Amino acid sequence: MKLVIVGGVAGGATAAARVRRLDERADIIVFERSGHVSYANCGLPYYIGGIIEDPAELSLQTPESFRERFGIDMRVRHEVTAIHPERKCVSVRNLENGEEFEESYDKLLLSPGARPARPALPGVELARVFTLRTVEDSLKIREFVRREKPGSVVLAGGGFISLELAENLRELGMEVSIVQRPMQLLNPLDPEMASFVHGKLRQKGIRLHLGAAVEGFEESGDKLRVLLKDREPLEAGMVILAIGVSPDTALAAQAGLELGIKGSIVVNDRMESSLPDIYAVGDAVQVRHFITGQDALISLAGPANKQGRIAADNICGGDSRYKGSMGASVIKLFDMTAASTGINEQAARRAGIDCDKLFLSPANHAGYYPGGSVMTMKLLFERESLRLLGAQIVGYEGVDKRIDVLSAAIGAGLRATELKDLELAYAPPFSSAKDPVNMAGLMADNLAGGLLRQFHLDELEALPRDGSVTLLDTRSPGEYARGHVEGFINIPLDALRERLGELPKDRRTYVMCQSGLRSYIACRILSQNGYDCLNFSGGYRLWASVHSDRLAARNAFPCGMEK
Repeated sequence: MKLVIVGGVAGGATAAARVRRLDERADIIVFERSGHVSYANCGLPYYIGGIIEDPAELSLQTPESFRERFGIDMRVRHEVTAIHPERKCVSVRNLENGEEFEESYDKLLLSPGARPARPALPGVELARVFTLRTVEDSLKIREFVRREKPGSVVLAGGGFISLELAENLRELGMEVSIVQRPMQLLNPLDPEMASFVHGKLRQKGIRLHLGAAVEGFEESGDKLRVLLKDREPLEAGMVILAIGVSPDTALAAQAGLELGIKGSIVVNDRMESSLPDIYAVGDAVQVRHFITGQDALISLAGPANKQGRIAADNICGGDSRYKGSMGASVIKLFDMTAASTGINEQAARRAGIDCDKLFLSPANHAGYYPGGSVMTMKLLFERESLRLLGAQIVGYEGVDKRIDVLSAAIGAGLRATELKDLELAYAPPFSSAKDPVNMAGLMADNLAGGLLRQFHLDELEALPRDGSVTLLDTRSPGEYARGHVEGFINIPLDALRERLGELPKDRRTYVMCQSGLRSYIACRILSQNGYDCLNFSGGYRLWASVHSDRLAARNAFPCGMEK
């Protein structure tokens, strides 16, 4: 069997190595148009920031190591320019010397990845405007930063690469501004969870221009003017476009393969395209979302590696199947970690799923062990079935551990209430006897059993302040004095039983505390004394984060220019 692979990064390199392990006699040729194979795209921002010093460390394998260990003909700086399915061959150009030739195949695997979006804006071709996708891109950016010392940068886009660049360039001492058309960063998060990320970035001196659209770039001496729609221009020493990626599927389109979302390659669960003996994997393919069952584009290294292995199995006569992707992700932002898995609330609504949610703010380990920190968790589940739909966590230590547990639970088809039964490792430096994941399950169990009734942020803002309902804050007087929501009266939890007479029973009581725990206990007291009460999910700290975020966004540009 002769296998030709187009693209030698995550999916293509994984497939090549897997095919060799399954078939020692296969003739395997990989064409990669860049000068690097099997490299870590996700590590590029950390090379630019100097955390990774040697660019060779970004390459998991080299063309030479592939040849020596796997007997694979890995040809870098070779671009496949056309696919000829009817003749089962590809046209190739050697980018070093311009030579063009054809290569036949028995099986063809496409792993072209995605290309960074580079909109047709005035000035986008200027020398100080960069994109980041390949090792070569990162080398150019790092060399420019070190040689020119631009001092300031505008990052267009608010996804993972942009935020990782923001952290690394800020740590180099640069002034960093992020321009993002939506009103939040990190689309996998819901807006209220993203508010914690916004707060951390602003705390670190990064300027956020949310709800802003870039319209072009102009040279201004040794600076660039970044033109924004309906706002004053920004000035910076360089611009990096990180506004998303598009499947790089021009070859597939020319060859007549069926295409899907944004021109992505349509494949089945065996990673087979619409044409015989042609497979496709990675950022260029359309997949099934594990939660919704809908078609999706998910550009992540983990799914690409899995797809590469599955395609290789099937190329070698096996029957492996891709079950879909749920988009589990995690990002480091200075000392903060943000992570998500499954779908967020916005996606659930769009998919027509009747979902419920809960928030909690547990510590990452036992409270009596020093050095603990609080994380904010949001759990989504289907209202009737209690099927887990997704989770989001923003915090510090231990976030990655919990999101992985929740991702595994979603993959296993657990219900939200079953999280309480998971047996998870415990020692004071790492967790509590009731892990945060267990606590989420206990809260879901209380909701399912009617012991917990909630109201949420959008409902809080609409509550009447005319005395027709009771608004109760059960935090300590000191906490209340440092800040509270308008209209809420303060009766600390520990004094509630003695002061029940101050609360009328003929109206509904809405209860709040710092995180939702004390207010839950208060609701249990009130409900057993004849009160109709609801607990505010997420507590004052969630409200305060969202409120501060909105104020900061409003004050980020002059009055009268808001959209």
